[in-house]
Amino acid sequence: MAKIALIGASGNVGSKILAEALNRGHEVTGIVRNPEKLPGHPKLTAVRGDVFDATGLAKLLAGHDAVISAVHYTASDPALLLQAVKASGAKRYLVVGGAGSLEVAPGKALVDTPEFPEIYKEEASKGRDFLNILRDTTDLDWTFLSPSAIIAPGERTGTFRLGRDQLLIGADGQSRISQEDYAVAMIDELEKPAHRQQRFTVGY
Repeated sequence: MAKIALIGASGNVGSKILAEALNRGHEVTGIVRNPEKLPGHPKLTAVRGDVFDATGLAKLLAGHDAVISAVHYTASDPALLLQAVKASGAKRYLVVGGAGSLEVAPGKALVDTPEFPEIYKEEASKGRDFLNILRDTTDLDWTFLSPSAIIAPGERTGTFRLGRDQLLIGADGQSRISQEDYAVAMIDELEKPAHRQQRFTVGY
């Protein structure tokens, strides 16, 4: 079993990743602004952390096999996150990515289409920036997992498809994944790495 540091463990997606990791028997340190928001669990240690304090964060991440970050791009700084992960000595870094950087046509990202909702544009653009920074990072074992266009609370089915840089569209014409199945794909990747220094995506 792995020792995982999960940054943003109380968020919408972070809480699903936390549940999936604990259900599979991993030890998790949940790093959040408000530790009291995390559930009690024998394999969970809840700690307070600040994503803008690279030195303090590195100390919290030290001693873990892997770091998963599930934080909003508009509420964090990728350079500081990378600095903290590298300084911590953690072997792997898995990032909850966004769908905006996925291609809908050769060379055309979802975030650049006219129908992309304006309200999500800043977050999606910063997510793409983070992915580009990771792609230039050669001294870290990273993985960036983009969800489908729609990611919402739902069922844990364990049945989904994986892709690389193209937006996945289901048989119903929708691009979607439940937060629960997204978490399954993330912990699958943690347990059996198949996308080292790569982005991949998950959808129905």
